[in-house]
Amino acid sequence: MIRIRSKNVLLVAADTFSAELLPNNNTFRHISAAGSIFPTIHEIKPNVVIFDYDHLSKDMEKILRRISANPAYSKIRICCYKTTAHTKTDSLLKVLGVDHIFYSEDFKKSAESKNIATVLSSIFDAPITNLLAKASN
Repeated sequence: MIRIRSKNVLLVAADTFSAELLPNNNTFRHISAAGSIFPTIHEIKPNVVIFDYDHLSKDMEKILRRISANPAYSKIRICCYKTTAHTKTDSLLKVLGVDHIFYSEDFKKSAESKNIATVLSSIFDAPITNLLAKASN
């Protein structure tokens, strides 16, 4: 399950996306065509863009280079969802401007292991969690 705390989120993935999302944002848009990425970015002005690497593997480098070259997109956080880790590809994505990479194994692990810290962090925002940690010390 992907939890994104942002106002506007754009998901670029196939119609049958395998990860569960929580669309609790103001604007949540899901598109599947690579040609409609930039018109949709101009339309909704997202804070976060999540790319499905398996769906866009051919066009991913070109899209990321275009986003990093334009200063109008500098405030957009870029996330990428991949089914498996690959060191060379992951390092290239990081260099091209991807902030976070999610793997399918991460979602399986988080579903299996739940502790009190993860439950509290999913309920509260980060500043409240930091205040609780300081109060306990």
